[in-house]
Amino acid sequence: MAADMLSTVVKPIHKEGYKFIGIFAAVTLLLFVIWQPLGWIGVVLTVWCYYFFRDPERQTPIRDGLLVSPADGVISLIEPAIPPAELNMGSAALTRVSVFMNVFNCHVNRAPIGGKITNISYRAGKFFNASLDKASEQNERNSLAIEMEDGRKIAVVQIAGLVARRILCEVKEGDVLATGARFGMIRFGSRVDVYLPEGVEPMVALGQTMISAETVIADLYAQEPRRLAEAR
Repeated sequence: MAADMLSTVVKPIHKEGYKFIGIFAAVTLLLFVIWQPLGWIGVVLTVWCYYFFRDPERQTPIRDGLLVSPADGVISLIEPAIPPAELNMGSAALTRVSVFMNVFNCHVNRAPIGGKITNISYRAGKFFNASLDKASEQNERNSLAIEMEDGRKIAVVQIAGLVARRILCEVKEGDVLATGARFGMIRFGSRVDVYLPEGVEPMVALGQTMISAETVIADLYAQEPRRLAEAR
C-alpha cells in the first residue's frame, strides 16, 4: 500500500527536466542562506518544476481508428482551418482541435495516432497566449504530418505560448510511431493542434479536460455527428 501511495506522488521525469530541477534546487539552497522564508518559496517552486516535467505512463486505447489527445489540458478551440502550408497537405479546411496546456499540466506530447512521419517543419514566430486563435498562425510552431496505414494524413502542431520559450521535437522524418508514443514537449505553457482527416468528426467538446494518449479525440471509422456538451 505504501508503494502505491508513493507511486501517486513520485512520477518519472522527462530528461529535459533534470537540469531545470537542479537549477531550481540550487537557487533554493541559496535563498535559504539569504533568508529562510525565501528558501521555502524556492522549495515550492522546485516542487512545481519537478511536476511540470513529469512523464507518467499512460494507458492508450488500441482499437484501430481511435485518435487520442496529444497533450494534457483542455479543448480550447474546435473549428475549420487550413493545415500549416509547410506540411503540403493542401488548401482545404479541416477540423482543427486545439488542446491548451497551462503551466500545471504535464507537457510531454504524444502521437494522436500511429503512422509514419512524412514531414516535420519548424517555424519561428511570436509568443501570444496559446489559447487565442491567432496563435496558430503567428506563434512559434513545429508541425508534423503523420501518414496512417490507409494513406490518409493528420497534422499535429506544437505551438509555443505566452511563457513557452522552447519547442522540443524528439522524432525525425521517416520515423514510425505507435498511437500514444512520445514525440516531444513544450516548456512552460502552450498548445497542440490536431487537424482531423476530411469527414472525421471530433468526439470532444469545448472545455473538456484531456489526458494525453488516453482521451479519445475522434474515431476515424465512426459515422456519428459531432458531440456537444454543456457545463454542469
